[in-house]
Amino acid sequence: MFDIHRVEIEWGGRKLKLETGHMARQADAAVYAQYGETSVLATVVGAKSVKPGIDFFPLTVNYQERTYAAGKIPGGYFKREGRPTEKETLVSRLIDRPIRPLFVEGFKNEVQVVVTVLSHDLENDPDVVGLVAASAALTLSGLPFLGPIGAARVGYISGQYVLNPLVDEMAETNLDLVVAGTHDAVMMVESEAKELSEEIMLGAVMFGHKHFQPVIQAIIKLAETAAKEPWDIKIADKAKYADQVKAIAGETLTQAFSTKEKGKRNDLVSEAKKRVFSEIKIPEDASEKVLLGDAFKALEMDIMRGDVLKTKKRIDGRDLVTVRPIVSEVHVLPRAHGSALFTRGETQALVVATLGTGEDEQYVDSLEGTRKERFLLHYNFPPFSVGETGRMGSPGRREIGHGKLAWRAVRPLLPKHEEFPYTLRVVSEILESNGSSSMATVCGASLSLMDAGVPLKAPVAGIAMGLIKEGSDYVVLSDILGDEDHLGDMDFKVAGTANGVTALQMDIKITGITEEIMKVALQQANEGRLHILNEMSKSITGAREELGEFAPRIETIKIPTDKIREVIGSGGSVIREIVAESGAKIDISDDGTVKIASANRESIEKALARIKGITSEPEIGQIYKGKVVKIMEFGAFVNFFGAKDGLVHISQLTQGRPETVGEVVKEGQEVFVKLLGFDDRGKVRLSMKIIDQATGQEIPRAPGEPEEVFSAERPPRREREGGGGGGRGRSGPRRERD
Repeated sequence: MFDIHRVEIEWGGRKLKLETGHMARQADAAVYAQYGETSVLATVVGAKSVKPGIDFFPLTVNYQERTYAAGKIPGGYFKREGRPTEKETLVSRLIDRPIRPLFVEGFKNEVQVVVTVLSHDLENDPDVVGLVAASAALTLSGLPFLGPIGAARVGYISGQYVLNPLVDEMAETNLDLVVAGTHDAVMMVESEAKELSEEIMLGAVMFGHKHFQPVIQAIIKLAETAAKEPWDIKIADKAKYADQVKAIAGETLTQAFSTKEKGKRNDLVSEAKKRVFSEIKIPEDASEKVLLGDAFKALEMDIMRGDVLKTKKRIDGRDLVTVRPIVSEVHVLPRAHGSALFTRGETQALVVATLGTGEDEQYVDSLEGTRKERFLLHYNFPPFSVGETGRMGSPGRREIGHGKLAWRAVRPLLPKHEEFPYTLRVVSEILESNGSSSMATVCGASLSLMDAGVPLKAPVAGIAMGLIKEGSDYVVLSDILGDEDHLGDMDFKVAGTANGVTALQMDIKITGITEEIMKVALQQANEGRLHILNEMSKSITGAREELGEFAPRIETIKIPTDKIREVIGSGGSVIREIVAESGAKIDISDDGTVKIASANRESIEKALARIKGITSEPEIGQIYKGKVVKIMEFGAFVNFFGAKDGLVHISQLTQGRPETVGEVVKEGQEVFVKLLGFDDRGKVRLSMKIIDQATGQEIPRAPGEPEEVFSAERPPRREREGGGGGGRGRSGPRRERD
């Protein structure tokens, strides 16, 4: 019934199995991949015809994690997986980026790749396994895919590269890098690093490229027995209208790509395109219209790329390495905890940092378990940033991806949570965009965090590099424009400090680039990054010494774990009361760490006093401020230390024994008391009379005057109702002797 084909290899110390013919047989291709005990199913389906009017390649990649893969049931009311998580979105992009350029140019049939995680052993991350499975499925499908590709994760532990480190090993690594590519070249890189040098980063890329070659060979071996017949497709001749388009639009496009200002350049391009579509008569056929559009885009690429290769001058007149003018401003918003406006040429990011407490941490539910994230970075790209109208709504894949790249770039520079116990949220609002708004976000995030007083280990900046390659001739461009990204061959983003790289992302639009090109790009990126850091230092060089006026202050104390229940109270009653009275936010960890946060110092002190009153013990000889809570004939009970009460005997109320307690104090009155000690039953004994009630200071004793104290060693005689000491069984007060 089943025509199963399987290959197995040893890879990185574990077995990789690729299997087809057993599952999802109605898809154009389906591959079950297992690495260790992590397994995924990748399916590929392609439409057999092109939708009329489609002028792009409609490829969709969906990576989805099922919680049953880790033996879990989804949280929430519906107990069902819902919209894609951040990781699912990011891995979908990770798979999409290296496979998209490898489809035959001009192929516009809709293609959908679905990768489903079926089991997770909590040791091997499914993302690389999913990428390998998707590559294998595409290779078997018969679609015009110029693969296969391989992929690998590379760690850097104790000065050594590690292939596909286990999930637990990732806590020890200084690098988390995923690389994908063909037999000959690298197609995609995604990474986060702890200030590593360009040499180490390049070495990691090439290490990964070398070690995923066995995967490519395994896919080829599987295809030799299981691949379907190649599709018989017809790619329309893009050169059909090339001469006509060049005659009509060539001069205007040449002028456009020598115009520095983006708006004027776009106007000239639009004018040329309008003339082409009005002057060239084409059949009433949507496919012909698309073909004409393709010819126009091809002319744009030829003119822009040819000029740069020939003159070594850019669209805006720059040479290959010059970075556009930079203006860095901090503290641009009056009430923000930290803010920055970073402008580079026609790209501008308003970045705002907000400090929060433990209760602001984000809970992340994943197959590996639930964890807390204390650093959040969100990127917003409104349509007005490029002078257009458009839909406003939830963030798309691009916004999530760009935000995560900036997050990876900044996170290695954050202080340890013990040193700076805040939850951090950074929001980047892209106000203008003409090239590398994600790198502008990195720069703005660094500036805004320092403006908020966050002690970053070092400022961090980012730069986007481009490539134009024709045959063996190529140029690498620093700080690319939007058109250079759109019409070029590479988007290579590098972020880091003056000491090293913290994030690297590379996407290739051609069939791959060589180690030589990457080395040139990394060197140019290093020079550009240092220049940008120098420009940023003109506004701020490090974290402000004091937090902003509106930022919360956090006081951290440690309490005995057996006191946690007392601070929280039954059903949280005590801690809610403390929060209501003080106005501070309070977060208590299982290890007894208590964080008290408020922008108002007085609120922190109030909460701190209450918590210490509950968890600490009063000290003999110390003076406390308390409140009279009950009056008896023999004295007054005073609440003086958290929930603790003590007795001020009538003889200790004031100098000279009063007739009644009420002559001296009233219920609710605040008084100063000194803790004298404890009686034989552990009852607290307090004194008011030796304390100046106006100042709270102890009244000095006169020379020779005896010290009147109650102590545990010599407890006072117990007073009976009526004020007597109860001596020798008499019911009334004892007679004083003459």
